[in-house]
Amino acid sequence: MINIVVKLDEKNLSSPEQIGETAKRLIEEKKFGRNVVAVVPPTSLLNGSVEKIVHSLSDSPAEKELDVIHSTNALVASSLLSIAIQKRGFRSQSLAGWQVGIKTTRKTSGYARIEDVNGDVIIERFKKGEIVIVAGGQGVDEENNITLLGEGGADTTAVAIGKSIGAERVEIYAELDGVYTGDPNVVQHARKLKDITYDEMLELSYLGSKIVHPRAVELAKKFEMPLVVRSSTKNVRGTVIKGEIEMEKNLIVRGVAYETDIIRFTVGYETLEKSSLANLFNTLAKHHVNVDIIVQSVMEEVKPTISFSIAKEDLANAVKVLEDHKEELGFQFADFEVGLAKVSIVGSGMVSNPGVAAKMFARLCKENIPVKMVSTSEIKVSVVVPQDDMIRAANALHDEFGLAEELA
Repeated sequence: MINIVVKLDEKNLSSPEQIGETAKRLIEEKKFGRNVVAVVPPTSLLNGSVEKIVHSLSDSPAEKELDVIHSTNALVASSLLSIAIQKRGFRSQSLAGWQVGIKTTRKTSGYARIEDVNGDVIIERFKKGEIVIVAGGQGVDEENNITLLGEGGADTTAVAIGKSIGAERVEIYAELDGVYTGDPNVVQHARKLKDITYDEMLELSYLGSKIVHPRAVELAKKFEMPLVVRSSTKNVRGTVIKGEIEMEKNLIVRGVAYETDIIRFTVGYETLEKSSLANLFNTLAKHHVNVDIIVQSVMEEVKPTISFSIAKEDLANAVKVLEDHKEELGFQFADFEVGLAKVSIVGSGMVSNPGVAAKMFARLCKENIPVKMVSTSEIKVSVVVPQDDMIRAANALHDEFGLAEELA
């Protein structure tokens, strides 16, 4: 029998009715002769009431205890789904992360990473005819402490389980019914893609798409595990994410993405000798400030500057770090600009087709949208623009590269 892994969306578990519908959908997969594992994401089923109790007991509860508490949300949801499947006459078993041997690193930088999964536990359940429900986003470290995998942890759990049981594919249930050429809520005439490469999906995920977390895409690429993005509520064809695809009529750009609340920092120096990219960005990195686009300006008779972009949530920390280390970094001034956004185009066809960036800039110029910063790679071009122009820029670029066309 074919093994498949289904990573559920929180919407699948939002009410007794939704849980019942999800149970029916998993049962249908079982009826088709497939062994099914469903990975349940962390939910908010218990958060409100439990958080109140926690903070009534302590102003600074131990992080390990909080991890145990937060892990119970997925456990409860897993049990509810298993009960719904059993009610419909099918065998099912809910399992915690530690029960399927999800071994992780110790928790660092907010989350742990998966090191191993014991697929034999799930295979044994398959032999008993069970639909297996796994609480995603959690595991245990070498000291058997419950650990949380953080953002994207359930997606990553699904891929790791898929590898451990030799699954044919991992299905990601999402609010949208696939991967689109742009956010259909914002980009007019956005079109669902039949398939997309791991690299393209990675870029889109890092650039603002919330469909699949980049950690899961990276793992799927490593193991060559096909991912299928499908609707969490409708049983319709989705988008396949895989290694190689047949290009749609040589479509160079395959998607447009955007990210709001970008901050541009500019650090100025009296002389070039005092400026040091290594010193500046090593200092920011040590204090956990994530930097994206970097532009250095060095011209004769003009004082050198270094500009870089960061996310809005890093602003206060970045300001403090620069203020605290101004003397050792040797800069003359530091200024920042808010109200910016990043708009990007992505496509593996860019590698062999020069002139894509020029076409992008020409269209933005035609639309009178100023470009503040630029970043490129082999398969993407990103620009920082005023946030008020973000949606207009995304729609203009979607139109410029013909992404709305229905292709065979």
